[in-house]
Amino acid sequence: MSSLESAGIEAADLPVLGHYIDGKEVPGEGRSCDVFDPATGQVSKKVALADADSFERTVYSAQSAFPAWRHTPPQKRAQIMFRFKQLLEEHADEICQLITSEHGKVLDDARGELGRGIEVVEYACGISELLKGEFSKNAGPDIDSWSEFQPLGIVAGITPFNFPAMVPMWMFPLAIACGNTFILKPSERDPSPAILMAKLLSEAGLPDGVFNVLNGDKETVDLILNDERIQAVSFVGSTPIAESIYQKGTDAGKRVQALGGAKNHAVIMPDADVDNAVSALMGAAYGSCGERCMAISVAVCVGEEVADKVVTRLENRIKELKVGPGTDTSNDMGPLITKEALQRIHSYIEQGLEQGAELVVDGRNLLVSGYENGFFVGGCLFDEVTAGMSIYTDEIFGPVLCIVRVKDLDEAMMLINRHEYGNGTCVFTRDGETARYFTDNIQVGMVGVNVALPVPVASQSFGGWKRSLFGDLYVYGPDAVRFYTRRKTMTQRWPASNKTEKAKFSFPAS
Repeated sequence: MSSLESAGIEAADLPVLGHYIDGKEVPGEGRSCDVFDPATGQVSKKVALADADSFERTVYSAQSAFPAWRHTPPQKRAQIMFRFKQLLEEHADEICQLITSEHGKVLDDARGELGRGIEVVEYACGISELLKGEFSKNAGPDIDSWSEFQPLGIVAGITPFNFPAMVPMWMFPLAIACGNTFILKPSERDPSPAILMAKLLSEAGLPDGVFNVLNGDKETVDLILNDERIQAVSFVGSTPIAESIYQKGTDAGKRVQALGGAKNHAVIMPDADVDNAVSALMGAAYGSCGERCMAISVAVCVGEEVADKVVTRLENRIKELKVGPGTDTSNDMGPLITKEALQRIHSYIEQGLEQGAELVVDGRNLLVSGYENGFFVGGCLFDEVTAGMSIYTDEIFGPVLCIVRVKDLDEAMMLINRHEYGNGTCVFTRDGETARYFTDNIQVGMVGVNVALPVPVASQSFGGWKRSLFGDLYVYGPDAVRFYTRRKTMTQRWPASNKTEKAKFSFPAS
């Protein structure tokens, strides 16, 4: 019996979420897929999957809106961003309810996600300052030179399920503030927040066609990558997909930033405040059910004594985790996004056991009363993990924390630097020399000192090293302004009207 049948719901009775094109909701036609409530395991709605016709309508709308939007003064664009920020705050409860109902994360986590997204909108409100060019008077004899930053045209964002509000806001506020038009392809697993944000942008005064939401799957992604009218693509997701999108997009002549997977390590030194380190690990490893690209999934303990303390304290804290539906504000952790994700976590736990790791806490048998069909798994903890195990090498993307024991800091750093991913890492220590050495020499893009989730603020930029990022520029912050614009440099000279100059055949120089 299907989940629909068990709930007494006919598929035809389910609402179908369409697209947002040219300033209005557009019903989808043809293909669709299910959207689940992860807490119940039931289908809550369907979402349309774009076909070639809806894609063409979207691109035409964005293309038609671009000329006027490009020439809209940056200050007027900023005013729309200010109004959008206000509307996001006014509708925060509604947005967070949508996030929780489709993703599963607890409401407090959804509020945190939304807040970090709003920070990027705030940064985009300063676009007049961010787009200031550079001017050099008398760069040569009576010659002035200056540069400006012009928008690219139509740009697109392809975003993951784990942050259905925040990650899109890493992209589109700055893209449209820079004068581009934007097509968002959100995850088909939790598409509703994107549609609501599109409505709020229209309410804020954004012209029709400047921001469009096109729901879809791989077919939609391929249409985006192959269309020459789309100038740039931003992506966040797994490393294999990020690498593929980067290669296909750049082969098609696009500018591409593709953020991939992670395996983030936390190093706990012998002088660390172990209790505070464990508290930080609990949030970083099990928050959002581990479905974060910045989640800590490996705790590297320097010395056996430190490892024993960390494991003992973690074991007790994990067993106290409250797991249940995200709508219950007393819960610490909600469900995973899909049944397939749940099965993947179970598979990795089996692999860890088969490869010789010690499963200290097993969350597989968790049952949530009243939500027996939900996609729940409890917090899991492995000890005695080594670098050759799949639970160490792979991004599990679930509430599974691995303990690796090493002798000293150099061994810990060698372990991290050898890993194919280089997204985030942190060190827990009271020693400034240790912290400085670690931050200077670790081969990772985002580094924390006594901060487990070193996610940069909006005025910085977010991105990893190695196979965690494909492309030269990070998302949001100053890098985003450069990504979504092209520099143009002008040089001018006005010769005297009463003087005819001789031709010069040498290369001009100052």
